[in-house]
Amino acid sequence: MQASGPARQSATFPQTLSPGVIVYNKGKLAAVVQLFRPSPGFDCADADSSLRNTLKIQFSKAAICIALMGLTARAQTVNIGSEARAIDEHYNRLHSLQAEFVEIYRGSGIERTESGTLWLKKPGKMRWEYRSPREKLFVSDGKNAWFYVPADQQARKTPVSQLDDIRSPLAFLLGKTKLEKELHGLSFAPDLTPVDSGDVILRGQPKGMEERVSSVLLEVTPEHQIRRIIINDVDGSSTEYRFSQMRENRPAADGQFQFRPPSGTETIDGNLGP
Repeated sequence: MQASGPARQSATFPQTLSPGVIVYNKGKLAAVVQLFRPSPGFDCADADSSLRNTLKIQFSKAAICIALMGLTARAQTVNIGSEARAIDEHYNRLHSLQAEFVEIYRGSGIERTESGTLWLKKPGKMRWEYRSPREKLFVSDGKNAWFYVPADQQARKTPVSQLDDIRSPLAFLLGKTKLEKELHGLSFAPDLTPVDSGDVILRGQPKGMEERVSSVLLEVTPEHQIRRIIINDVDGSSTEYRFSQMRENRPAADGQFQFRPPSGTETIDGNLGP
């Protein structure tokens, strides 16, 4: 008479649901213990160590796979059109935005990090106050843009319509616009790792800047806020902006986006400096 007990085929452990994703449960673990019966001369200590090592490896694989799934789960469940519309709706309802920023430039074998405070206000107004490592100011009232470095006693001015500056695409954050129209070929970028595992990264090319910019990356939070922007230039350089302490719809006077050169400042009309 055959002994009753769980069939071996029903005690398979671990269970593979998809490549690299392993699920464990107490029932199957008990079945494995029942099946694992030492024969004469069998070293239980070695077997126990081997089993523990196997389980550790499998659990590690499972943990890695689960983490990777978490990075891309949002991108898999939301299509790019829905994500873009959600971002549009979030920023189109804003009137102003204030945030701390870190700007990182990489190119020609150098890396430069600067930081300060950013203000944006509809329509098309921007103010970038750089504090570290030295003071600079980039400000636009929607018509003209100024770049001012106090230590150089020099200010550059140019009409916004002629502005060729990497900061200018950021104005769409507070414009009545559609992200899919601003960025050609907009898509998710699952090959890139976001700063926060709950974020997603979008990739596209800004309209009208094809000769200078190869792609723009947007890291977006679950609340549809843009946490990070990376602008990749065709020459291989890149400029990254990281935003924190974002404050939406804070009062911002129009005068904050106007600029009058201080006495003794040289004023130059033309393209703005870096």
